[in-house]
Amino acid sequence: MHGGTDHPREPRILGRTAELGHVDRLLAAVDGSGPQVLVLTGEPGAGKSTLVDRAAERGRELGLGILRVRGSEGEAGLGLSGVHQLLHPLLPGDGLPAAQREALDRAFGPDGARYELKLDQLSLCAGVLGLVTEAAARRPLLLLVDDAQWLDLGSVDVLGFLARRLEGRPVVLLLAAREDGVPARFDRDFPQVTVGPLSRTAAGLLLDAQPDPPRGKARAEILRQAAGNPLALIELPRALARGRSADGGQGAAGTTLPLTARLENLFAADLPGLPAPTRQALLLMAAAGAAPLADLIRAAPDLDVVRALDPAERAGLVRVADGRVLPRHPLVRSAVYHAASFHERRQAHLALAAALTEEPDRRAWQLAAAATGQDAEVADALAESAERARDRGGYAAAATALERAAELTPAPDLRARRLLTAAQAAMFAGHPQWVGEMSGRVGGITEDPRLRAEASLLGGWALGVTLRHEDALALLLGVAEACAAPAPGLALDALSTAATSVYNSGAPYYREELRRIGGLIDEDGDPAGRAWVRAVVDPHHERPLLARHLEDGLAALARAETLGNLTALGGTTWILDETGQAVRILGRTMDVLRRAGSAGTNATVTQALALALFENGSWAAAKDAADEAFWMATEAGADNVTAGARVLRATLSALRGDHAAARTQAAEAVHGVDLRRSLSLQVRHRYALGMAAFVAGEHEDAYEQLRAIFTRDFRPVPVHYHASLYHLGDLAAAAVRAGRADDARTVADAVAHALKPDPSPRLAAVLSRAAALLTDTDEAERHFRAALDDPATDAWPFEKALARLDFGEWLRRRRRSVEARAHLGAALECFQRLDARPWTERAAAELRAAGASGPSVGGELTPQERQIAELAAQGLTNRDIAARLYLSPRTVGYHLHKVFPKLGITARAQLRDALSADGPR
Repeated sequence: MHGGTDHPREPRILGRTAELGHVDRLLAAVDGSGPQVLVLTGEPGAGKSTLVDRAAERGRELGLGILRVRGSEGEAGLGLSGVHQLLHPLLPGDGLPAAQREALDRAFGPDGARYELKLDQLSLCAGVLGLVTEAAARRPLLLLVDDAQWLDLGSVDVLGFLARRLEGRPVVLLLAAREDGVPARFDRDFPQVTVGPLSRTAAGLLLDAQPDPPRGKARAEILRQAAGNPLALIELPRALARGRSADGGQGAAGTTLPLTARLENLFAADLPGLPAPTRQALLLMAAAGAAPLADLIRAAPDLDVVRALDPAERAGLVRVADGRVLPRHPLVRSAVYHAASFHERRQAHLALAAALTEEPDRRAWQLAAAATGQDAEVADALAESAERARDRGGYAAAATALERAAELTPAPDLRARRLLTAAQAAMFAGHPQWVGEMSGRVGGITEDPRLRAEASLLGGWALGVTLRHEDALALLLGVAEACAAPAPGLALDALSTAATSVYNSGAPYYREELRRIGGLIDEDGDPAGRAWVRAVVDPHHERPLLARHLEDGLAALARAETLGNLTALGGTTWILDETGQAVRILGRTMDVLRRAGSAGTNATVTQALALALFENGSWAAAKDAADEAFWMATEAGADNVTAGARVLRATLSALRGDHAAARTQAAEAVHGVDLRRSLSLQVRHRYALGMAAFVAGEHEDAYEQLRAIFTRDFRPVPVHYHASLYHLGDLAAAAVRAGRADDARTVADAVAHALKPDPSPRLAAVLSRAAALLTDTDEAERHFRAALDDPATDAWPFEKALARLDFGEWLRRRRRSVEARAHLGAALECFQRLDARPWTERAAAELRAAGASGPSVGGELTPQERQIAELAAQGLTNRDIAARLYLSPRTVGYHLHKVFPKLGITARAQLRDALSADGPR
């Protein structure tokens, strides 16, 4: 009928109409018509596995191919075991390109160790995506992931990558996990359905459907204790029946245990009545995890395991099928394991270890589970297992193994070193909270100042990427100052790491501390790191000195291209307005990170690349990079990047005319974030909201948002010493339309004075544009020309196009239309390329007013765009058009998004007239 048990052949599932509706909609979305991922959460016994089973049945009825994996506590430490279980029917992937096939062979093949180079995470993920795509081309797929809370972290990483790339593929994914154990890759960003308690009516129906349904007070007591949990409603009547026969009908009422503990104890209650050989076989099953039956047979040569399991099968505890022993519910495994004594559990693990001599990784984990205390030999075996995992790109598995190896290591300094290495692996795997937890334990193990300092450096990194800048800087600046004389290299590493949090914080105090401590460190240190620190301290003054530091850093990079050099110089070039060079260096940094299989640190670099691409006028690439940074950061728990990438996406939405989406995205980006402690993010958030208001024609609101980027002091200063300055021109544009030019002039004058004597070419152009817009006299022309004349400003095409548009409007209003058309035409070309629709429409209107002639200044419609536009003009919805043209609704929306500016319209209702005026092409 229902429950957490596996009853796939039962026709009815009580009380789950809504949940089944969600599952049906997921299956229907295999054609791309809706979300292709669904996450089921709920307490143990809520019936998630039953819903997964029903999804498998429905999928088969619909002709879908089914791939399944079920997480196992016993294999949680084995890298990629979950993905292997899921994809095993598709391997080895003979039809894939050689590179993808090699990546899969390295990860899952029997001879994976023969490869000399490490397997990077991106190659593995790409191989898995290719394998699934190839299979789906033959038959649409349903991927089922049950008990995801027990999947190994490496598999969770791969599944998260896969889940975010299902669009355009006939694949859907259903993942089920305990409510307190949803993997971080799936806990926020996909549709979730909570499988909650049954209603009292449904619970009563389920209870009454049991073989020996209780009556009277016992029935009420079971309903109360079960609290709507289907598994408890099935198991508690069995316990009551046992109580009647054993103790005169006292029943199971009255327990005060928490629900999950109560259920586990209920499963264990079946064990005493089973024969001793059966309990022994069940304990082997529980200790082995999702192991083949053959492993259990080898571990107990004196026991007929198959026969011993027969009573457990008859009792409904397990099912033996396809060469495996499958518990009716995962809690059976947990209950069996914890019902045994430590001695019994230890003997089971030792027996399994003896049977796994040909599988060193699994053997090491069995020996670790059997350890009675610190054990150098077992610790060494786990450390070797971690090294193999790392060579395959399995940094999460490596971190797990090294953390356990550290616990088993007797020597304190080696224990601290292994824990530190585990934290480093967790950083590369992309788990900052885990990094912080492990690095924080190092100080309690060793007095070695170097190890403690390295641990603080990692802890500071973890705090910084989770938006805890003040805590990060307390650690990092302390390490830098303490190590300045005895270990200047480590001090500069700490200071360079701190510089990122100093920039994001924007607090003047930390910039001064960065300057002061930097002066204590030997000048002969890493030139790239020093250039980054100096640029963060003050990117606007002493530019010749900053240029020399940058040259030294670039020279060092030419001699030795290290990840540290690349990262530091990517940030330095970006902050110093060497944007084109920043794009090149950050792109190169991404290549190095991918080759190293370092997923975790990619998020911060990818966000920096996204910002540089945005400023450089590569908006499509910037959006792709921001999307990638967001997913990486979400998976990594890197809140700073999660929020920042979403703010950039909101900004792009605003600049492309979707002000409603921009406001929603901006609000979601900073939900729960204290922007007072991250001034760079605060400024970028204000800019996104300001531009959304501007394109909506709400100029007063736009001005207030942009004005908040600067203080309200008598002499205003930037809220963030760097990020605020680049929005001064937009502040001036909003001020003119809102009638606030005098106030904006106060800000512009103060900023211009503060940036003397030598602002970057970019900032000089921003200042000149603001001055031109805020000048009422013909002197404005001089400022406009100053904003446009320097060819260096071509590196920031959108900013230059805005200045051209402003100047063209100014010229046209003074009846200088011929001159105006040159500037307006150049601006329009840029806006069209960027798909900046509000400015495309404005520039096109100004061009027409300036006497420009010719067809459709917005550009020609492609044949497909015209076909879609004509259908939309007839009143068809995007879904109707998609069905008629065999496209996805999203593709239809994308084409209409391009059609509107080409036709010079803003609403669907204008399509019919616009197409008539445009004529056939």
